[in-house]
Amino acid sequence: MPGTSELPAEQSVSARISGLIVQLLHTHTGRGPTSAWTSINADLVSVVLRDTLSRGELSLVADGQTELVLSLRQAYQRSMAPEMIAGVEKLTGRTVLAFLSANHLDPDIAIESFVLEPAGFPALGSG
Repeated sequence: MPGTSELPAEQSVSARISGLIVQLLHTHTGRGPTSAWTSINADLVSVVLRDTLSRGELSLVADGQTELVLSLRQAYQRSMAPEMIAGVEKLTGRTVLAFLSANHLDPDIAIESFVLEPAGFPALGSG
């Protein structure tokens, strides 16, 4: 997976996940967010990103083309999902059961959430 070897091992898992998601956004969209933070709570990993939209997307939002921008962002998220999921699984050592992603345009905030398989349980369908 591109980029994961560049994440310093001495960082916390949360910081490494934030770095991974920022790298993937930059690679896929040409621009990364200005800030990101990750919260890990039991079986949920959530990454909150600020200022993710490109100049072109901001221009479209200003022109009232919000549905077009949201549709484009959903396409990016679908494209990045396999890499995001693989990265979170590698960094947490757990299986991702579900990936959910959403954007809010004003203010420009995005969230990437990963629901993890409960710790200590066998994989679904294995028993």
